[in-house]
Amino acid sequence: MAFLSRRRLGSRKLWALVFFLGPLALGTGVAAEYFPPPDAAGGWRTLKDPARIRRQAGLDLPTLERAYEVTQRGTQNGGLLVVRHGYLVWEKYFGRAGRNVNPDMASTGKAFTSVACGIMLQEFQSRIPEGLDTRVFTEKYLPEAFPLDDPRRAEITLGQLLCMSAGYHGEGSSPGMVNGVVVPLTPVPGQDIRDLDGSSLRTVMWTNAGAGYSYSSPAPHIASMVLRRVTGMELQDYIQERLAKPMGWGPWGYCMHRGAFTLPHANGAGSIALHATDAVRFGYCLLHRGRWQDRQLVPAEYLEKCRKFLPHNPHSPFSLQFEHNADGHVAGAPRDAFYKSGAGGFGLLIVPSLDLVIYKLGGNNGQYDPTLTDVPQPKDVDTSRDAWKPIPRTPFHEGSLGGDDGLRRVLEMVVSAVRD
Repeated sequence: MAFLSRRRLGSRKLWALVFFLGPLALGTGVAAEYFPPPDAAGGWRTLKDPARIRRQAGLDLPTLERAYEVTQRGTQNGGLLVVRHGYLVWEKYFGRAGRNVNPDMASTGKAFTSVACGIMLQEFQSRIPEGLDTRVFTEKYLPEAFPLDDPRRAEITLGQLLCMSAGYHGEGSSPGMVNGVVVPLTPVPGQDIRDLDGSSLRTVMWTNAGAGYSYSSPAPHIASMVLRRVTGMELQDYIQERLAKPMGWGPWGYCMHRGAFTLPHANGAGSIALHATDAVRFGYCLLHRGRWQDRQLVPAEYLEKCRKFLPHNPHSPFSLQFEHNADGHVAGAPRDAFYKSGAGGFGLLIVPSLDLVIYKLGGNNGQYDPTLTDVPQPKDVDTSRDAWKPIPRTPFHEGSLGGDDGLRRVLEMVVSAVRD
């Protein structure tokens, strides 16, 4: 299902007045922070001149160029967008990527599930009064799970699902982690898209709820099932109303179509598909502690929890579907940085102390399949990198840094571009 912003836009002059003057235009006498209008109404303000980028955004353009080169070496398709002090100072793509495509952002979508749950906890507090501490494997929240096939599931809380500490077995070769110590795990079946809800609920538990961390996609999908039950809305509809419309996203959707099979529900574990400039809008909202113009879209206290260790997961630097740097494991980045990566080299990164948002696109050709969503895609596709292969690492060359390693390297390089 595709989602188009139904907001009736006025002229570009009207949007400029609202977005640049904000409350002042409404007679409050207080100048507002900058928030970009939708792309259809002019979009992000930009800087192109190196001197202005240095002066107004406090960034060194040659260093951003090197960060982009690392991005290019890491994935078949992709791009890099950098926003600082409200200016889109870098936006460049390669391969099938582009501003108006809707690639499968893979697990980057987990961040959207988490933020939607944060909104739900405030909006529907009376229906889920214990918040993140709610034990959700009950008839009230997950009737589909009964009878329970493992009695340990009864102790799982929503916070543990969102922190990957619910005891669910990690996907593929993902290990477990207990108080920072890695625990090897034997692969087990995880999600089956033909039975997304059922297979997620039944994924094997490797330990008791709260006793360890393991990166397991079924966990955030179960959180999205709880959201469906509490709000009475599908995940994509809830995101459309609470986030996409207020921010003015362009066409977006979830990758619901898998050949002849269409998923009955969006996968809370990922595969959201936004325009690149709208992914940055989402990150910019998080940078502003959940605020967009004069509206608090996401509870600020929920976002504070996303970038520090929580009781729900004391085992690893992963809170509410975001990896955070509170322990300084990304040595070249500030400790308040938090981000979500996605398979294929995608990643959305926020650094509050530097007023910085980074969106790194990646993806193989399959992630740019135009049939994944109902969103119309550009026809002028650049296929020049369809035969691209990663560069092997050698003693004298780091090769193609893909995945989370490449994402962290790009984060460090963009941070190193800061000059104020």
